[in-house]
Amino acid sequence: MKVNLVWLMAAAVLAIAGCNKAESPANVREDVAAAQAEAQRDMADAQADAQEAMAGAQHDVEQAQRSGDPADIADQEMDARETAATGEYKIAVAQAESTHQVAIEKCEVMSGQAQEDCKERADNELDRAKRAAEERRDGTG
Repeated sequence: MKVNLVWLMAAAVLAIAGCNKAESPANVREDVAAAQAEAQRDMADAQADAQEAMAGAQHDVEQAQRSGDPADIADQEMDARETAATGEYKIAVAQAESTHQVAIEKCEVMSGQAQEDCKERADNELDRAKRAAEERRDGTG
C-alpha cells in the first residue's frame, strides 16, 4: 500500500510539472491565432447583443415620448441608460476575456516559473479589467 502511495505521489508531481512545460513556438502561434479568431467572434457577438438591446431600449423611449407621459419617459430613459451601461460592460468583459485567453496562450511558449508568472499576470490583468468594467457600469469608476 505504501509503495502505491509513493507511485501515486510521484505521478502527481510529474503531472503537475508537465503543466508548466513549454510548447513549441509553432504550436503557440497556432493556438494564439485560434484564440484571436475566437476573440473576434466573441467581441462581434457581444457588440451585436448590445446593439440589439440598445435598439429595443431606444424604441421603448420613443414610444414613451409619443405617449407624452413624463414619468414613463423618465423611466424608459433610465432603462435605456442602464441598458447602455450593461452593454458596455458586456463588451468590456468580452474584450478582457479575449485578451486574457490570447495572453495565456502566449505564456505557453515559456516553461516552469516563468510560465506560471506569465499566467498569473494575465489572470491579474483580467481581474483588474473586470473590476474596472463593473465600476464603469455601476457609475463608481
